[in-house]
Amino acid sequence: MNRIKRYGGRMVAISLATCGFAAAVAVPAAAGEQPTRQELSADCESGTGKCTFNSPQLAKAYLGSFRQVSDYLFNCSSSDATQTMTWSDTVGTTDSLGLSVTAGGKIAGIIDLSVTASYNHSWSSTHAESSSLNMTVKPGEVGWISRAQVMQQVTGTWQTHYDSPEWGHYYWFFEDTVTGPAENGTDGKNNAVVVRTRKLTAAEKRSCTANRHEGRAFVQQR
Repeated sequence: MNRIKRYGGRMVAISLATCGFAAAVAVPAAAGEQPTRQELSADCESGTGKCTFNSPQLAKAYLGSFRQVSDYLFNCSSSDATQTMTWSDTVGTTDSLGLSVTAGGKIAGIIDLSVTASYNHSWSSTHAESSSLNMTVKPGEVGWISRAQVMQQVTGTWQTHYDSPEWGHYYWFFEDTVTGPAENGTDGKNNAVVVRTRKLTAAEKRSCTANRHEGRAFVQQR
């Protein structure tokens, strides 16, 4: 479990500002005595716990991995095949455990509020985009469109406050790093859309004849 911290009562929260987190590291407890991060996150999302995302630190933006966003264009003919292909892409947000951050949910809203207050710009938990592109595929090849989204990480500490003790304490803390889509152009990084192609495999070449596609190009769903 990534470092979960606890506080025994309301008065301890007052000393937090002066003593820092050092005194707050939880003593190892027996199974069932302290919550998992998933449980704390679920309480933040449901509103059972009153949560804040403290001291957000934005890392430099970077270009994420390319992934296929269109159908395939197979060219079984002996000449170039050019066709307008549509594409669509939706990129979401995940936390340091790889769990999805639901767009429009409480956690996404809390992160956005914290980042906006600290950096004066909003944090988006999801980005959706679609368009079309003319694509040319050589004879005996297959092509598709790939896209990469500008991404950014924000690291902070979740504070969960309960009106009555949960797992024996009013307050629980855990550190988290959240990765989500950033606005195009952030830190000089830009989204990218490219056409990818490769040679047909032997099996794909045989299917050109078997499926009566020989001498022409056709689209196949990804």
